[in-house]
Amino acid sequence: MATRYAHVNIIAKDWRSLCEFYEAVFDCEPWSSERDHRGPHIDALTNIPEARVQGRHLRVPGHGENGPTIEIFSFAENGEEFPKPLNRPGLAHLAFEVDDVDAKRAQIKKLGGEDYGELVTIDIPQAGRLTLLYMTDPEGNIVELQTWHGE
Repeated sequence: MATRYAHVNIIAKDWRSLCEFYEAVFDCEPWSSERDHRGPHIDALTNIPEARVQGRHLRVPGHGENGPTIEIFSFAENGEEFPKPLNRPGLAHLAFEVDDVDAKRAQIKKLGGEDYGELVTIDIPQAGRLTLLYMTDPEGNIVELQTWHGE
């Protein structure tokens, strides 16, 4: 079988609330069943004794029925929080192409997200003109809003 991108995972304080945010703001759709994982196989997989993980997958828009998902889970006992600066090693942000960055920004703020950076427009040689903005979801994860403009 060829390699296929499957999903990205976000560990949330409140997986239901964060799922609702991504459904409302980015048109993600619930996929498959809600998950409630626990037992020796989860302890072995996570290397966390007596772990319990709950959540679900959301299909991202624009990729059809078999497209990748965002997996949003919460542990019964989440670990410590650390600051989430954009330049830390590891996953930096999730990017979504939107029709109207300003309208999507207002929606995110209304639902508990915040600005992270400032709105910018840049010209990328051989790619086009791009307007983008970094924000956070209600739990502090960084999301990028982007709109491509014709050259």
